[in-house]
This record gives sequence, C-alpha cells and structure tokens, in this order.
Amino acid sequence: MYTDLFPGLVTGFREGMEAFLVIGVMIEYLNKIKRSELKKNIQVGMFSGIIGSAIIGLALWGLTILIGQSGSVVSKLWESLASLLALTFLTTFIYWMMKHGRNVVREVHSSMDAKLSAAGLMIMAAVMVLREGVEIALFAFTSVNKSSYIMGIFIGLIISAILAYLIYKSLVRVNIGLIFNITLAYLILQAGYLLGYSIHEFLSASKALELISGDSSLFIKVYNFQDTLLDHKTGILGVPLNILVGWYSRPERIQLLLQSSYVITNFIIWFKIIENDKRIKAIA
Repeated sequence: MYTDLFPGLVTGFREGMEAFLVIGVMIEYLNKIKRSELKKNIQVGMFSGIIGSAIIGLALWGLTILIGQSGSVVSKLWESLASLLALTFLTTFIYWMMKHGRNVVREVHSSMDAKLSAAGLMIMAAVMVLREGVEIALFAFTSVNKSSYIMGIFIGLIISAILAYLIYKSLVRVNIGLIFNITLAYLILQAGYLLGYSIHEFLSASKALELISGDSSLFIKVYNFQDTLLDHKTGILGVPLNILVGWYSRPERIQLLLQSSYVITNFIIWFKIIENDKRIKAIA
C-alpha cells in the first residue's frame, strides 16, 4: 500500500521547496527595495496557484476514476496514453529545472524587475506556484496507488514549508543546490519508470484487445524475478529498489530499452548543461 508514499514525499518536498523558496525570495526582494506594500499581491498569487493546482489535481483524479469504471482494458489503455502525455509535460519541467534551477534567485529578481506592479507580481507568484503544483498533480495522476502517493505529497509539502520558513528566517543553513540536484535526479528516475509503466500497460491493453498477438516477441521478458526477493511489488529488495530507482522485476525488452534510454539521455543532457554553464562562467 505504501510503495508510492516515498516517491510522493520526494515529489511534494522537491516541488514544494522550490515554490516556497521562490515566494520567499520574492518577499525578501520587496523588503530589500522597500516595496513591502506589494507583499499581499504575492500572497494572493501564491494562494491562487495552490487553489489552481488542487483543482487540476482533483480533475485529473476524477477523470481517472471515471474512465477506470469503463473496464480493465480501457483503463489500461487510458493509463498508458495518459502516462505518456503526462510524461511529455514532466519532461519539459525537468528540462526547465536543469536549465534554470541553479540560477533561480537571479531569474526571480530579473522577472520581478520586469513585472514590478501589483497585478504583475500576483500573476508571477501564481504562475510560479501553479507550475510546481501542476508537476505534482501530474506525478500523482500517473501513480499506481494514488492514495498513498497523495499522502506522501502532503507530508513532503509540510516538510518543505517548514524548512523553507526556517531558511527564510535564517534559522538554518542548508545546501539548497545539493538538495535540488538529488531530488531532480530522483524525479528523472521516476519519470523513466513512468515511461516504462506506460509501455507495459499499452502492451497489456493491446494484447487484451487482440491488437498484438500474445506470442509476439514484444512480450518477451528481459528477466523475470517475480515472487523472489527482487519482485518489485512484494520482494524485500524489489520494493525499495522500485521506490528508489524505478526497478521493475519483469520488464519487456522494449520497456527496459526505452526506460533506460530515457533516464540515461536525461542525465547526459543535464551533465552537458552543467558543463556548459561552467565554461560560460570561466570565460566570463
């Protein structure tokens, strides 16, 4: 039941931390330039973003429940296609974090200088929070055990809110860059698992609908550790590996190939972005 709790916690913590810290940076910048009267607009924008995220999350959950009542085959096909669509959006978010995550404070300040009006700041705060909220909603939407995942999200959000407040008040000092890098790496692994899950469900639905023959080579397993210590659903080693790195104990060949390729490609892109940033700083 709780295999999705930890992924949900990490997602809630990571995205909540970024959203809360951005809001903190915005408020602190207003203090610095002596425009504290605009704080209320940032607060309105923040709560608007939270409400918008909750509405999107509830809508996606309701849609999943509605389609799930259509039958197992339709549900599998829907989960596959919906997961693939969600993955597309999540990949754009991940790429944005790779490009801008290390310079978030400078970029927030630049954006505020460009939009330093009551309405502009409110919209900016709402968009910042909504972006993180939509990412959380998409991960929750594609999780297998949604109740457990959402529970983890709330725990992660509470932890991130407390930590962000302590950082804002300068009561604790932590390496935010390191935290963001670790959690971003984790999100890449989870996104890869989401791709693998999407492929597996599509193959299963296609077999049930007789679109693909049951003896097709597409269904050949690379390995099969079902009912062993490495079973990703019940195994004493398989469950934590599934939570931490997206381990799947009986993947089809195409599933493992595409999931691994997705993860490796994203890490290569991330590494190249970091190296390019270092070269630019060295030249400057």
